[in-house]
Amino acid sequence: MASWSSGFVVAKVATVDVAPLTLLVWRFLPVAVGLAAVTLATRAARAVPRRDLGRQAVIGLFAQLGYVVCVYAAIAAGVATGTTALIDAVQPLVVATLVGPLLGLRVRGAQWAGLAVGAVGVLLVVQSQLGGSDAPAVAYLLPLAAMACLVAGTFLERRSAARPPVLVVLTVQVVVTAAVLLVAAAVTGALVPPATASFWLATALAAAFPTLAAYGLYWWLLRRVGVTALNALLFLVAPATAAAGAVWLGEPLTAVTLAGFALCGAGVAVVLAVEARMARAAAAADRGGAVAEPV
Repeated sequence: MASWSSGFVVAKVATVDVAPLTLLVWRFLPVAVGLAAVTLATRAARAVPRRDLGRQAVIGLFAQLGYVVCVYAAIAAGVATGTTALIDAVQPLVVATLVGPLLGLRVRGAQWAGLAVGAVGVLLVVQSQLGGSDAPAVAYLLPLAAMACLVAGTFLERRSAARPPVLVVLTVQVVVTAAVLLVAAAVTGALVPPATASFWLATALAAAFPTLAAYGLYWWLLRRVGVTALNALLFLVAPATAAAGAVWLGEPLTAVTLAGFALCGAGVAVVLAVEARMARAAAAADRGGAVAEPV
C-alpha cells in the first residue's frame, strides 16, 4: 500500500512546476524499455498467444493509462491528495457490488460489513483534507474516472481465463501506456523534460514504486487472494496517503485520522478473515470430493 499511495504524493510534489504529461511520459518510457528488454531476454512471452497479449494491452489502457492520467490531472487541477485518495478508495465498494453479477462470485454479509467499516475509516482519515480548494467542480470527476478505469481493468483481468506471467502482463501494459503517452506528449509539446535533479528523482521514484512495485503486486495479489480481498486492502491506500502527506507535505495528522486508521485496519481484517475461512472451506470440500462453492 505504501507503493500505491506514493503515487499520490509524487504527483502532488512533482507537478508543481512540471506538466503532468511530461512527468508521466518519463515515468513510463524508461520502465517500458527495461521491461521489454527483460521480457525478450527471458523469452517470458514466447508461449503467450497474441490474443492474450492484446487483451493485456486493453487492460493496460484502463488500469494504467486511464488511471494515472486521471489521478495526475486531478491533483494538478488542485484537488487535494486526500480527496483524490478518498474517491479512489470507493473502488472496493464498487467492486463488491459488481463482483456478483459480473464474475458470479459471492460477497458474504460479513465482508459487506468489513467493507462498510473500512469506508467509514477512509472518510475519517481524509475528513480534514476535504476543506476549501481552488479546483473547479469538474476536476472532482477526474478521481472518479480514475477509479472507474481501474475497476474496468480489474474486471477485464478477472474475466479472462488466461493467466500470462505477471512480468508479461506488466510489460505489455507499461509499453502500451508509454507509447500513448509518448505520442500525446510529442503532439502537445510536453515531451522535453526539465534538466533538474528534482524532476529525475521524482520520475525515478514514480517508476520504481507506483509503476513497478504497486502494479506488479496488484496483479500478483489479484490472482493469489482474490478480487474482494485485494480491494479490501486498497482501503489502506487513503490512510497511507494521509500518513505520507503528514510526513512529507506537512498535512495534519489528528486523532480523527488515527481513528480512521484503526477502522480501516479493522475493516480489512474482517474481509480477509472471511476470505480465508471461505478458502479453507473450499479446500476441505475439495478434499472430501464435494463441489466447493465459488469464493
